Amino acid sequence: MTTGSVFPRCHLTCRNFMRRSNIMVDVGKWPIFTLLSPQEIASIRKACVFGTSANEAIYVTHNDEVFVFGLNCSNCLGTGDNQSTIVPKKLEALCGKKISSLSYGSGPHVLLCTEDGEVYAWGHNGYSQLGNGATNQGITPVQVCTNLLIKRVVEVACGSHHSMALSADGDLYAWGYNNCGQVGSGSTANQPTPRRVSNCLQGKMVVSIACGQTSSMAIVNNGEVYGWGYNGNGQLGLGNNGNQLTPCRVAALHGVCILQIVCGYAHTLALSDEGLLYAWGANTYGQLGTGNKSNQLSPLQIMMEKERVVEIAACHSAHISAARTQSGQVYMWGQCRGQSVVLPHLTHFSCTDDVFACFATPAVMWRLLSVEQEDYLTVAESLRREFDSPETSDLKFRVDGKYIHVHKAVLKIRCEHFRTMFQSYWNEDMKEVIEIDQFSYPVYRAFLEYLYTDCVDLPPEDAIGLLDLATSYCENRLKKLCQHIIKRGITVENAFSLLSAAVRYDAEDLEEFCFKFCVNHLTDVTQTTAFWQMDGPLLKEFIAKASKCGAFRN
Repeated sequence: MTTGSVFPRCHLTCRNFMRRSNIMVDVGKWPIFTLLSPQEIASIRKACVFGTSANEAIYVTHNDEVFVFGLNCSNCLGTGDNQSTIVPKKLEALCGKKISSLSYGSGPHVLLCTEDGEVYAWGHNGYSQLGNGATNQGITPVQVCTNLLIKRVVEVACGSHHSMALSADGDLYAWGYNNCGQVGSGSTANQPTPRRVSNCLQGKMVVSIACGQTSSMAIVNNGEVYGWGYNGNGQLGLGNNGNQLTPCRVAALHGVCILQIVCGYAHTLALSDEGLLYAWGANTYGQLGTGNKSNQLSPLQIMMEKERVVEIAACHSAHISAARTQSGQVYMWGQCRGQSVVLPHLTHFSCTDDVFACFATPAVMWRLLSVEQEDYLTVAESLRREFDSPETSDLKFRVDGKYIHVHKAVLKIRCEHFRTMFQSYWNEDMKEVIEIDQFSYPVYRAFLEYLYTDCVDLPPEDAIGLLDLATSYCENRLKKLCQHIIKRGITVENAFSLLSAAVRYDAEDLEEFCFKFCVNHLTDVTQTTAFWQMDGPLLKEFIAKASKCGAFRN
């Protein structure tokens, strides 16, 4: 494979690949985001969870406002104080900056770049990993200026305590902790400000970067891979375990054009332009996916029997690996919630990010996550949107003088009651409007919407009517949903009304729940209007049953 034939193809593919790697996922899968309201979750456009316990988070809204919340170790939230917060705080200094790349260290320190190419850093700074020439903690985001002001930075990466920044013209800069040569300066002295990484990279255009805990990796635009820093587990892929103070080409990948590279705590994964996956380095937890726990000093191809791989994932905070194939299958291996998985395991996830949310320890994000909405709608989303749509409907229900627009095919597929009803009509006899007089408009509309969405959104009082409908139409799942809504909305004021409804519709579980609630709040509920309006037989039955339970004892 000649350099001339590889150069343009790899250069273009790598850039496009990195753009495609952001896909829509649900940030609610990360535990820390359960602190946010649905409205706050809906506002998120980009997000990242980080920290030694995944206890810190930063997110960008659709309005390009930046918020942080969490534990605030080493001032890593950048709020100007050392206080933790479960309520998101706005980082005014970053609002409107259009963050494009973000990474974090183990201190932690945070590093990001904007679409304009500016670099900002804050947090732990014991080894000058913020690049400001000092070692005091950065309590707010500050622009990294030395040697970077004249550059437009397009990607950043962090090891445990060192940092790297890649410029649009392919120059690579590194700074911070350098005990193993991870800054690539040729020595082990810490680097207080950004310094261009040269030596073997001189004259080469770097297109992608990644950091392990104390190692660094880079891809140049002809697909070659270079590594430097700590190599005690073979994570540089050089065939030995000696540290490297300057970039060294991974010779074992000669003739292979690498598009993506990611680093775990002490292992490395690389993906070629042909969709082939290579792994090397530490393997204590099976994170190489080789079927054993032996370290690999040189790249070894894995998942050879699988289809083409299109994305790989790892993070220096964890010992877990993930990959997504061309058909969308997601595999994971390594330390999965404390269990060692030594071979790629097929999951039910649709993206590699979910692997880290559910199985990484800690449950951090391996990249700045994009949660932008896509134009594509799933079948479920399309059905939801077409409910009560006059433009596409072929049938109307009129309830309390109001129309509800539906589709006969959907109703036949989803409900036995309608399937039987429509089969009894000849096509020419089928009415365009069906009158409904035994149920209220809110109840019947909620029922029809349920057939499109599988969801019910009603107050408990209306859920009683829907429970009646579900009983009449033999919709058992809907019946259970109604009972759940009623249980969730029971109060002293409506308890006896709900109990009466449960008895009337033969909902035994709900009846028992309402009865216990009434007994537990007996003094208050007996003073409500609903109690004195209860019919005689039901009232007598309640008093007798409550008496047996000892409700009237002093």
